[in-house]
Amino acid sequence: MVGAASKFGPEALQIATTVKLARALWIIPVALFTAVIFKNKSRKIKIPYFIGLFILAMVMNTYVSKTAIIAPFLVSIAKIGLTLTLFLIGAGLNRNILKSVGIKPLFQGLVLWIFIAIVTLVMIMHFN
Repeated sequence: MVGAASKFGPEALQIATTVKLARALWIIPVALFTAVIFKNKSRKIKIPYFIGLFILAMVMNTYVSKTAIIAPFLVSIAKIGLTLTLFLIGAGLNRNILKSVGIKPLFQGLVLWIFIAIVTLVMIMHFN
């Protein structure tokens, strides 16, 4: 949303950023509220770990000036993590399924993926 808004000028970018931040802040109360509402009577409330990390990131970004030094690195890791998470969700994979498959087939798939990506890149660069 913010990327698209940047194409329409600084005012649109400012509004889109404000909306995105407001939406991001709503994650905390909504997650806590749904954890309380949908909790199982036999179990304790489970709060997703990313909520705690999100709060920690907000506090550090606001009150720790040295955070700006490592922020680009953390953003890169967060993007990789988000991409991996969306892939796993889209592929219907979870920890139990990955354990049942085993390391050898996963490694073979990774090697084949890298090989195909390299060959495709070379072919595109060579014939383009």
